[in-house]
Amino acid sequence: MAVFTLHAQLAQDTYVVGRFELCQVLLMDDRLYPWVILVPQRANIREVYELSPQEQSILIQESSFLAQQMALKFSADKLNIATLGNIVPQLHLHHIVRFRNDAAWPTPVWGKHPRLPYSAQAAATRVQELQSLLHSKLLT
Repeated sequence: MAVFTLHAQLAQDTYVVGRFELCQVLLMDDRLYPWVILVPQRANIREVYELSPQEQSILIQESSFLAQQMALKFSADKLNIATLGNIVPQLHLHHIVRFRNDAAWPTPVWGKHPRLPYSAQAAATRVQELQSLLHSKLLT
């Protein structure tokens, strides 16, 4: 049986927030947007339909919980939730809080502006903030 390993690009571009029952919870290293990525901890999965029906249901529940918490916390005008996988084939689900006055509004964030990484302290603060926000479902 294959073992789940986080794709190297995701590991490089994110900070670990923790994990839910199915997914690893990651903070995207871009301070332009509150941006969290869920990665189902299953080996060799590229698409949602490759998960079992039960895992698909868990993914939707975890995504919905995350989306609701982020929308409320950051007073989102809109949440962009997407699985692209054109560069990173491992299944991962982006949750990006959008504001009418953000740098890319109303277009998608990809390729619009260079990423603005967090400082080490700002990243640690945002990770702690997300851990507090999501504590009821985080396992670690």
